[in-house]
Amino acid sequence: MNINPNNVEIIISAVKPDQYPDTGLKEVALAGRSNVGKSSFINTMIGRKSMARISSKPGKTQTLNFFNIDEQLVFVDVPGYGYAKVSKTERERWGKMIETYITTRDNLACVIQLVDIRHNPTEDDRLMYDFLKHYEIPTIVIATKEDKIPKGKIQKHLKIIKQDLDMDPSDTLISYTALSKDKNPMIFNAIEKYLQM
Repeated sequence: MNINPNNVEIIISAVKPDQYPDTGLKEVALAGRSNVGKSSFINTMIGRKSMARISSKPGKTQTLNFFNIDEQLVFVDVPGYGYAKVSKTERERWGKMIETYITTRDNLACVIQLVDIRHNPTEDDRLMYDFLKHYEIPTIVIATKEDKIPKGKIQKHLKIIKQDLDMDPSDTLISYTALSKDKNPMIFNAIEKYLQM
């Protein structure tokens, strides 16, 4: 899949179903903890520096942000989970918004769940993965920040993630660093498989 980075745009920030855009394109949602590097991942994948805003304050995304990726697919950036500094009511509201989108959206082809390779998956990571599997949503797990651990330990960390999440063998797990585009083709191949289903 070749993406023209100049043909990527944010379509809309939505909070409820009647605001979801009608593009006719398949959608790939991106979920992950607030500081897992979701914005950096989006920017590296599409080859644009600041398409998704990178914030020093985790928990900044409070809406579902729809990005049209070169008329080939739509990335949907959902609010980060597990961020303690927002109120419980706020967290519940985001949870509801994410749940409504994931469980009702026909255009949704798969979810990319980002986890931090340096740490064992958190309780929130496990809950998110179980939620996706409960609704039989194909999931690609991306272990971010691989540049922060020694190369020789990557496989060991991936094995822990696989075990901790009790990953479905049909789901893909890929380690990633936003410092390099090397893994982009591999990730787009994994996505493409679900776009054709």
